[in-house]
Amino acid sequence: MDYSMTTQFMMELIATAVMIVFGDGVCCACNLKKSKAQGGGWVVITIGWGLAVCMGVLIAGPYTGAHLNPTVTLGLAVAGKFPWANVVPYIVAQMIGSFIGAVVVWLFYRDHFKEANDPELVLGSFCTEPAVRNYPENFFSEFLAGGLLVFIILAIGSAGNSMDFHYNIVGATASLQASTTHIGLAALGPVPVTFLIIALGMSLGGTTGYAMNVARDLSPRIAHAILPIPGKRDSDWAYAWIPAIAPTVGGMVAGLCGAWLFAC
Repeated sequence: MDYSMTTQFMMELIATAVMIVFGDGVCCACNLKKSKAQGGGWVVITIGWGLAVCMGVLIAGPYTGAHLNPTVTLGLAVAGKFPWANVVPYIVAQMIGSFIGAVVVWLFYRDHFKEANDPELVLGSFCTEPAVRNYPENFFSEFLAGGLLVFIILAIGSAGNSMDFHYNIVGATASLQASTTHIGLAALGPVPVTFLIIALGMSLGGTTGYAMNVARDLSPRIAHAILPIPGKRDSDWAYAWIPAIAPTVGGMVAGLCGAWLFAC
């Protein structure tokens, strides 16, 4: 079914906001003082982010394909799997949704932000920072993570991961008609992407926090800069260009590679 751009815009916005509520929410839960989940650790955060993406896909999947991420939107467009005319509306929806999600998380954990005494953990509850600040290495980390995200999403929907399912339909005249449909990993909805986000976080997230998504990082970073959070530090704008540019470039390169490889 074809949906209007207004419907697609709103569903992508809402789903991205929900993703941030769950994703930044688990960061707050594990980072902030007096949270019952404080100290939950990286495994909890990566699983939480995987499930956050899952919740967003469940909301927007039937309407937009649930990109939730400019890296995915641009990567699919480059691969010829998404119309270029829809790229800008989708990205705008994702940026707005991420900002709204970050504000909701701040409202929810506001008392804990008041108790927080570590400005670094407060910033890390909104956006990403490198574990070791080395911009070329940080760029490569986000480039590779964003590229693998798009490449594996393309692989999930490729012919190699699908099979033909044959069945017969009894028509009105009682004659049998052979029909074929394709069933593959993409038919599992958000499940493969959930595993993908968890795997990327556990394997490649330790260097930069695996933003892989300019909307996920930049919009909450803007929220951190604007919101009245006691004792916060600056929003680290010197680093902000890395998660904005590197995964986007990686996703577009992966889109080109995937379009060629999976067409062979």
